[in-house]
Amino acid sequence: MIRYVRNWFDRHFSNPQVVILALVLSFGLLFVILASRLLAPLIASIIIAYLLEGGIRALVRYRLPRPVAVILVFSCFLSMFVAMILLLLPLLAGQLTQFARELPAIVTKTQAVMLQLPELYPQVFSEDQVNELLNTIRQNLTSLGQQLLLFSLASAMQLMTIVVYLFLVPLLVFFMLWDKDRIVAWFLLFLPPNRSLVNSVWVDVNAGIGNYVRGKFIEILIVWVASFIVFTALQLPYAMLLSLATGLSVIVPYVGAAVVTVPVAAVAYFGFGFTAEFGYIILAYGIIQFIDGNLLAPLLFSEVVDLHPVAVITAILFFGGIWGLWGVFFAIPLATLIAAVLKAWPVIEEERKFDIGGP
Repeated sequence: MIRYVRNWFDRHFSNPQVVILALVLSFGLLFVILASRLLAPLIASIIIAYLLEGGIRALVRYRLPRPVAVILVFSCFLSMFVAMILLLLPLLAGQLTQFARELPAIVTKTQAVMLQLPELYPQVFSEDQVNELLNTIRQNLTSLGQQLLLFSLASAMQLMTIVVYLFLVPLLVFFMLWDKDRIVAWFLLFLPPNRSLVNSVWVDVNAGIGNYVRGKFIEILIVWVASFIVFTALQLPYAMLLSLATGLSVIVPYVGAAVVTVPVAAVAYFGFGFTAEFGYIILAYGIIQFIDGNLLAPLLFSEVVDLHPVAVITAILFFGGIWGLWGVFFAIPLATLIAAVLKAWPVIEEERKFDIGGP
């Protein structure tokens, strides 16, 4: 057994380039696991700066000086950031508070409808099944209320930390964009000069992950805005809150759309009942999800991600179980990283090959 392990290690790690790549990946994974909470503003700033770098490179290709491009892109980012803090968050908080107040009434109305199911469809639903489902819903709502209370208390205690983060993150993003070359040069000092395998993996990962994350943000924004316009036109309550949920649902393909259907349908029924307006809202929601899945997503990601659907679903389940929502969002980029590493990993051929007739 020991000999087999030693032979496997010699076969795969005899190349110094492989060792360098393995060390870089190991240190990166340890950094994310151990320092993700302590250095959350720094990690968030790195991700934002990485996303904004695409816009800066686009402006530089049009022969605009990089300092000017950095100022323009950062100004747009800062304007959107301030608008989100001053306009969007209060609106979402107000709708969320109002929704929490009306949640008992929504649950009561939903309960009345569900209690009628055994009478309307006795072959499908029984009273025991409906009562068990209602008990499960009550327990989940109670747990959700407790979590919201704990979250509000924790938020009140960490208000100063949040204020510091709101100031610190844009500042870090600006310096990372402005001094990108110096920061990258400083980071490369810690890597060996001969790192061809690491560079090869980075080229593939940068091409795939950068385009995917930027495309995903564009997809979320388009679906969010389109849903908000449609929900507002149809006078659906909590239009901003539900449209944001619809936009975020694209993070998890297929599953996200199915999950968000429940609150959209519940609010539509609570507001309009089983009327034509309810049907229009459900139809509009279905059209939005259909356009996103069959037109928008293929247009944005047609040449970005080359992964099998089984690999995508496995990555979402695995990384989502480890890091929650952020793990779900970055599941495909992380799967792309793994695929790039496997593609670039040297294949060591056996030193001796045998023919069918003998050695």
